[in-house]
Amino acid sequence: MSQPIANTPSLQAVTESIIFPPGDIYSDEPPLESDLHREQIDLLIRVIKWWWRDRQDFYATGNLTIYFSPNQKKSEEFRGPDFFVVLDTEKKDRKSWVVWQEDGKYPNVIIELLSNSAALVDKGLKKQIYQNTFRTPDYFWFDPNNLELQGFHIVDGQYQELVRNESGWLWSQQLGLYLAVYLGKLRFFTPDGQLVMLPEEESNQQLEQTNQQLEQERQRAAILAERLRAAGIDPEQIF
Repeated sequence: MSQPIANTPSLQAVTESIIFPPGDIYSDEPPLESDLHREQIDLLIRVIKWWWRDRQDFYATGNLTIYFSPNQKKSEEFRGPDFFVVLDTEKKDRKSWVVWQEDGKYPNVIIELLSNSAALVDKGLKKQIYQNTFRTPDYFWFDPNNLELQGFHIVDGQYQELVRNESGWLWSQQLGLYLAVYLGKLRFFTPDGQLVMLPEEESNQQLEQTNQQLEQERQRAAILAERLRAAGIDPEQIF
C-alpha cells in the first residue's frame, strides 16, 4: 500500500520564513580625511543632483555605508564609498544603502577619494569588492591632494583601465559624462566638453553674459554718438 506523500514547504514559504536584518540601518562611516575630501564629496553630489534635477530615477550620495550581506550587517573590512550613484531607483533620502531592501541593486558608479590612510585599500580591497561583488560598471579614484585620477570599466567581468580622450578626460558610460580635474577639483563635463555647473555657477555665467551684452551695447552707442557728432548732429537732440 502506498504511503501518503509528506507535506513539503513551498519555496515561497521557505523564502518568507527567512528573517533578514532590518533595512532601516544608519550609516556607519568614519570621519573624512580632510576638508578637501568633504568639499569634493559635497561638490560631486550637488553637481550631479543639479544636472539631473528633473529626474526621479537615481540616487546619488557620498560617505554612506552600503550594507550588502543579509548574513552580517557589513563586511568588517569594508567602508562605504566616498561618492556613488545608483540608477533606476527611487530618488529619496536614505540613512544608508541596504542592498537587500533595494531590489538587490548596487551602485552603477563609484568614486573613491584617495588619502594616505586609505589609498592602498581603495586601489586593492575595495576595487576587488566593486568588481567581484558589486559588479559596479564604472569605478574611479581621485586624490584631492596630488590630483591623481584613474578610472575603470568592467569588461567581461574584469575592470579595464579607461583610456583618456585628447583632453585627458575619462568617460563614464553610466553617467554619460566625462570626469576631469578643473581648478583643482574633480568635475563632470558633458559629451560636447561643457562644464556641468552648480546653480550659482550658472547664475554667475548668465550675469557675466548679461554684463558683456550691456557693455557691447554701450560701446555701439558710443560709436554711433561719435559718428553723429562727426556729421554735425548732436546725439542728445535726437531723443
